[in-house]
Amino acid sequence: MPRKKKNSGGDDFSSAPAYMTTWGDMMSLLLCFFILLYSFSSVDAQKFKAIVSAFQGLAGILDSGRSIQEEGNLLEAASQFSDLMFENSEGDLADLDILALKVSELLEEEGFSDQVELAIEDRGLVMRFKDVVLFDLGSDDLKEEPKVMLKKLSYILEQVPLPIRIEGHTDNLPINNLRFPSNWELSVARATKVLRFLIEEGALAPYRLSALGFGEYRPIENNDTVLNRAKNRRVDIVVLRPSLAESEPGAAWLDELNRTYKAKPAGEDE
Repeated sequence: MPRKKKNSGGDDFSSAPAYMTTWGDMMSLLLCFFILLYSFSSVDAQKFKAIVSAFQGLAGILDSGRSIQEEGNLLEAASQFSDLMFENSEGDLADLDILALKVSELLEEEGFSDQVELAIEDRGLVMRFKDVVLFDLGSDDLKEEPKVMLKKLSYILEQVPLPIRIEGHTDNLPINNLRFPSNWELSVARATKVLRFLIEEGALAPYRLSALGFGEYRPIENNDTVLNRAKNRRVDIVVLRPSLAESEPGAAWLDELNRTYKAKPAGEDE
């Protein structure tokens, strides 16, 4: 007679069919897959294309198949993504991130990365030129060393259809001479010198620019040490956010800007 097998494990519970394990795994994977699809559906296609184009320009990977970007032709590189960057004013932060990336690359190439700070603030992208990068103490004569860098910077900014402000700042040490009766005049003169250079030697249209002088009254540090006073002596180039462009005075300014960039085919220089 066949012997009955003893139940060594106690009570005998019936288990689910073997296929249920595979089926459960498949359902879990499908759930994760559709969650990912849903998250990807919110991606802005235009913005994704802009980011891809920006990185292509940085890596020297161009549509024509060349692997090396021609030196000095920053205008061509910038134009690859300028037509996509600002089509949509929503998501200003991402647009300014792309611009900051290009400016950062330029500063690195020209050896000014440790002398110019980049920051994205509520008003837009701020390029902060420290202390004596552009001017000697008490002077409004633009130095020769940064001129090449400023000219190349203007090529990048020319492709961005946004208003640009040049802001001059000083420390609280008083100045009183025939040329500059106070720090007000000195800060305005420095801002104006940079503005004129970007127009006359660079590629920027005058209607996009404005110059402001704040004197000693907009410090970023207390003027209690030599180091802090050096931080307060600065010139800021500010690219305003797309959402703030319409707040600039003068409707004719905005009309001219729209005509210029709508009439220019994507990637084609003026």
